[in-house]
Amino acid sequence: MSLTLDRRSFLAGTAGFIALHPFSASAAANQAHLRIMETTDLHVHVFPYDYYADRPRDTVGLARTASLIQAIREEASNSLLIDNGDFLQGNPMGDYIAYERGMKDGDMHPIIEAMNTLGFDASTLGNHEFNYGLDFLMKSLAGADFPVVNANVALELGSDPTKDKTLIPPYVILDHTVTDGSGAEQPIKVGLIGFTPPQVMNWDRRHLEGKVQARDILETAKAYIPQMKERGADIIVVLSHSGIGAATASDGMENAAVPLAGLDGVDAILTGHSHLVFPSPGYAEFAGADVDAGTLMGTPATMGGFWGSHMGLIDLLIEKDGNEWRVVSAVSEARPISKRNEDRSTTALVESDGKVLASVQTEHDETLAYVRRAVGKTDAPLHSYFALVADDPSVQIVSIAQLWYIEQMMRGTEHEGLPILSAAAPFKAGGRGGPEYFTDVPKGDVAIKNVSDLYLYPNTARAVRVTGQQVKDWLERSAGIFNQVSPGAQDVVLLNPAFPSYNFDVIDGVEYQIDLSQPSKYDPKGVLLDETANRIVNLTYKGAPLDLEAEFIIATNNYRAGGGGSFPGASGETTVFEGPDTNRDVIVRYIVEKGTISPRADSNWSFAPMEGTTVLFDTGPAASAYLDQVDVDIEEAGEGPDGFARFRIAL
Repeated sequence: MSLTLDRRSFLAGTAGFIALHPFSASAAANQAHLRIMETTDLHVHVFPYDYYADRPRDTVGLARTASLIQAIREEASNSLLIDNGDFLQGNPMGDYIAYERGMKDGDMHPIIEAMNTLGFDASTLGNHEFNYGLDFLMKSLAGADFPVVNANVALELGSDPTKDKTLIPPYVILDHTVTDGSGAEQPIKVGLIGFTPPQVMNWDRRHLEGKVQARDILETAKAYIPQMKERGADIIVVLSHSGIGAATASDGMENAAVPLAGLDGVDAILTGHSHLVFPSPGYAEFAGADVDAGTLMGTPATMGGFWGSHMGLIDLLIEKDGNEWRVVSAVSEARPISKRNEDRSTTALVESDGKVLASVQTEHDETLAYVRRAVGKTDAPLHSYFALVADDPSVQIVSIAQLWYIEQMMRGTEHEGLPILSAAAPFKAGGRGGPEYFTDVPKGDVAIKNVSDLYLYPNTARAVRVTGQQVKDWLERSAGIFNQVSPGAQDVVLLNPAFPSYNFDVIDGVEYQIDLSQPSKYDPKGVLLDETANRIVNLTYKGAPLDLEAEFIIATNNYRAGGGGSFPGASGETTVFEGPDTNRDVIVRYIVEKGTISPRADSNWSFAPMEGTTVLFDTGPAASAYLDQVDVDIEEAGEGPDGFARFRIAL
């Protein structure tokens, strides 16, 4: 059975007429409609605000999701509101509380305050709950007016999962009351059990090693679910802070939601961690997933996006047979708080809930002051005016921070000991963005909001394992941004305008030159043009020619590692680490730890010399102030088109 409510019914409800869900309207005397609402991966986003960009943002915020919650509650006779983890960390407000204000006994964390205001019924732990350490976590959870459960992280392991001494309660059985179709109140016991990826032991080793241990999700679930049934749970809802991945179980799965949903006794499953939406067309080809029915392995499931972007929703029509309740029908969906228009603008579908905003207004104001205040210093300017023609400080700092992070993440893994490189590209480098679309952070204080100038996108950290040949071909793909230049030519336009700057990866850890006299091996979209083309020359690692048979780790982001840009060695299959942290967060942490950064370009790449040859490229007029910092033979060459400044490089 598949029933859905259209947007018209929802809008009518907000205008004063509440349309009951069909399950509520049609339930018989022995039946009831139970509505399960999910938030997931909130990452401290209460206000609809982008603290990095320092401006409002309609696509995020629990305060916006709260308006959906109220409407959804009114559509049904019975409901539960559950959070699926990753609420404690993930934006500057979270960092402000952890690094600046701190959590003392009795303090209230703002995300907990907002969740209390909304009346959450339960939550589980995501992997990011551990980012600030166990003491911070436990002090934060102490303020919750709702139970928080997790079954697979334990202080001590027993002979089987049910004998573990878990960090927090593994599950809870709520004594709930539902109103059936006749209007009578009926008792029901709803069991809620939570899981987080066991990879937390690697991701947060410095906080967790020697203090807790993490079990496999499926192993733990198989042990506890029968116990929950024995203890009277009528309905079991799994809070899986674990994404929708393979349907076949394997040890230590990070994204275990599909096989987890297939376990006996599971009546509904809430998923998250992946920052995606279920049901949605993106999961149409996943084994075990039925997008039309909104199920995983036949079990109703939902994933409510991230940062409050959606409200995950499972509607259960339950029926009492004797003393037992069972699910007879279900509908799943994910309701958004905004929509994207054809012109790529965004329209909010709901307004913020004033009570939720008010609950954290003080912390919001303090966070604004925090992001506008320096968190570190740079002893050199960070600019991207010459990022496409020379090694560049704005790309360098991103690359250094990624390398620092991935080196930590590789410790204790099978990849430890492999040489680690780092790939980064300039995001703000003129082009269609115009002559002012460049990174330009002056020497001195660096504020958190400056990080958005260095790294535009909320990508997450990744690492891939590749061969030396793939390293070379990765660079050949990047070198496609340049037009071919004949030796001795004068004032040839250097850049191919069809090639976006975000696909011009510079790889730190190796040294190389780019021979512009050679044709490009790949076209602007990454399609192979010429197998014999060889623009990357004098490629070395630690002073010796790069071994094309050797293996390397490359620190990058989820877009690139997943195939974005069609780079050799980066198609998803080579990924060996999927970090829980955004690249922005990595940069902020690096700056905080170092205090003062020295982002000077190390000139690990350059153009191969071409005697008597000059090329032209256009950049922002403000670039003139940094000419003396560029390690190329460059001079001003007048005005370029559309407000750009033109420069000449002697190769």
